[in-house]
Amino acid sequence: MVRAMIDRRSRCLTAVILAFAAGCGGGKNGAGAAAQPEGAEAAGSAAEAPAPRVSPGQLPDGMSEEEFKALHELREEAAPPRRGQMIEVAGARAYLSLPEGASAPMPGVIVIHEWWGLNEHIMHWADRLAAEGYAALAVDLYGGVVATTRDEAMAAVKKVDDARALEILRAAHRFLVEDERVRAPRTASIGWCFGGGWSLGLAIAEPELDAAVIYYGRLPESAEALRPIRAALLGVFGNQDEGIPPAAVDAFEANLEKAGVRNRILRYDAPHAFANPSGKAYHQDDAAAAWKEVRAFLAEHLRPPAPPASP
Repeated sequence: MVRAMIDRRSRCLTAVILAFAAGCGGGKNGAGAAAQPEGAEAAGSAAEAPAPRVSPGQLPDGMSEEEFKALHELREEAAPPRRGQMIEVAGARAYLSLPEGASAPMPGVIVIHEWWGLNEHIMHWADRLAAEGYAALAVDLYGGVVATTRDEAMAAVKKVDDARALEILRAAHRFLVEDERVRAPRTASIGWCFGGGWSLGLAIAEPELDAAVIYYGRLPESAEALRPIRAALLGVFGNQDEGIPPAAVDAFEANLEKAGVRNRILRYDAPHAFANPSGKAYHQDDAAAAWKEVRAFLAEHLRPPAPPASP
């Protein structure tokens, strides 16, 4: 009986995450149903209404592929040299960056790339987090593809398998908790655009996650989809974002409150992808202001103050 209840809860969580862990750009399954994991029930029982189906790769509502691609353009500047190392997680490549001179246990952060893929700039974000004292694990949800044009990025997003992406993310969480170099007592996720949607999705699927940072990722449209979340959420959005407009952020914030999810929503007078230094939409001042807030948020939830000593 207990095992049946656990299996049923797992299927429900998987349905929710595949419905709403949304990235940016067309998904492998198009605008229709998200991929079902092997052995999952297609429609549930009569007493169990199926979750609304939204592919993690579906475009923001009302946008064509060309309109969405126009929101992104790469910069030519190179990222700083890497400080971490490439490893493998669940058969996928990943980049692990550890704080210099630190030893386990230490808090861990899963870093989820923007729609360009796991490029050098995302690895630099992991290095920045490591410099803050976190074990940062940047995952690759593109199977090794690193896009250099908007067409390549759109093609890569379309090939993402939703169930496989979730498998990698949950394996990344287990890695941070179990690996002897890390043994993270607390964990968080952070992602941008495509990765922002998956950062939210991991928070929905992984009850042991302590915090999640969502930079302008696609958002679910109901409070019910957000109810499984136990992590604290920090959302970072741009008021000039045509893909995730202010009205969508307003609805998301209201749904978080209805679902009882701890949250803080930040808004900047900036366009989509403003915080990622690999893109030409990068706004240095707003990105720096957002990063300051992210640092404080992660410190609050991953490094809580020690209880006062007994007298």
